[in-house]
Amino acid sequence: MDRSRTMLLAALACLGGVAVAEAGPCTRQIAEVERYIQRSTPAPGGPTAAQSIGAQLHHQPTPQTVESAESKARADAAAALDRARKADAAGDARACSKALDEAKVMYGLE
Repeated sequence: MDRSRTMLLAALACLGGVAVAEAGPCTRQIAEVERYIQRSTPAPGGPTAAQSIGAQLHHQPTPQTVESAESKARADAAAALDRARKADAAGDARACSKALDEAKVMYGLE
């Protein structure tokens, strides 16, 4: 191997080691959930929420209530992922795992 190629490979190995060293306790799991979201968007199957009382009483939803529920579910799922990212960056594995579990439930992964 020529010297420049050897230097390039050595530099890439060092950078890879730095990336792994800086990764948080659940970086890989966050990436997996994000890949799932990217694959499923914009297809149906976005985040979900608990059934409303109106639905339990067999009331028909209006287009506005459907859009409102979908918007809230997207916001709640995004907030759970954001909490997971923040906990991961802080090295808090427990909080990260809890937030990721919430996001997974909303996306139907668990």
